[in-house]
Amino acid sequence: MNCGFVALIGRPNVGKSTLMNHLLKQKISITSRKPQTTRHRILGINTTEAGQAIYMDTPGMHNSEKRALNRYLNRTAETTLLGVDVIVWLIDGLSWHEYDEVIFKKLEQAGLPVILAVNKVDKVKDKDEILAFFSEAQHRFPFEHLVPISALKRTNLDQLETLIMSLLPESDLIYPEDQVTDRPERFLAAEIVREKLTRRLGDELPYALTVEIERYEEHPGITKIYAIIWVERLTQKNIVIGTEGEMLKKVGTDARFDIEKLIAKKVYLQLWVKVKKGWSDSERALQSLGFNDG
Repeated sequence: MNCGFVALIGRPNVGKSTLMNHLLKQKISITSRKPQTTRHRILGINTTEAGQAIYMDTPGMHNSEKRALNRYLNRTAETTLLGVDVIVWLIDGLSWHEYDEVIFKKLEQAGLPVILAVNKVDKVKDKDEILAFFSEAQHRFPFEHLVPISALKRTNLDQLETLIMSLLPESDLIYPEDQVTDRPERFLAAEIVREKLTRRLGDELPYALTVEIERYEEHPGITKIYAIIWVERLTQKNIVIGTEGEMLKKVGTDARFDIEKLIAKKVYLQLWVKVKKGWSDSERALQSLGFNDG
């Protein structure tokens, strides 16, 4: 069988998490329309008759390293390239961006087979534009394959999967065939809460908050989860709670529904909002809040 590790890389918000979820045919990585939703390296395992592809969803690579959190995200994305067998570089549309030049250099240093996957091709009306872009891309870098896809609509994902599998080394299964991620349910529950916050709140606030599971208790017939939503300022705390607690209730309801779907069990979810000033710009605070895979 062919088995190995596949890094999904690209700029923020190009659809890496959506792509991995659809390749796995189940939701492992949280998604939203906001950049930098993915903060941790998420491993998703897809075992088929052909073999086992172990996908690594990464934070988007970006220029800004102003805060400790930004530096952590870049470290996590870059260290993922170590020890993988294949790289899938996902880009959004038929144009290059400033930071793509940095990614070209990192790919040259990695010396691994790279597939260029161009996402959201369903929005391109003239297919000749795709061919022209692929021709230009092949002159810039020796890609093993170039594939037009739509992660959201599953366009050409079977083809992409076949090409990935063909590049993986021959090996016995690395993970049990029924395992889909290396992350515990406790971690996934925190991510689901953060996803609901990200989707319901404005453009800026999601970057100033994180979620920590304080207690995760499994009882017969029900799992009780107690989570803290950390923000950086009191004004942010008030926004997350909302008028008469309305926003927090909506987030809790949304999150509980998805967590119950994930673990196939009734869930009791209790959320608190607390202030930890400057947590996103403190290496020590990041470590204490579980940011340790960068």
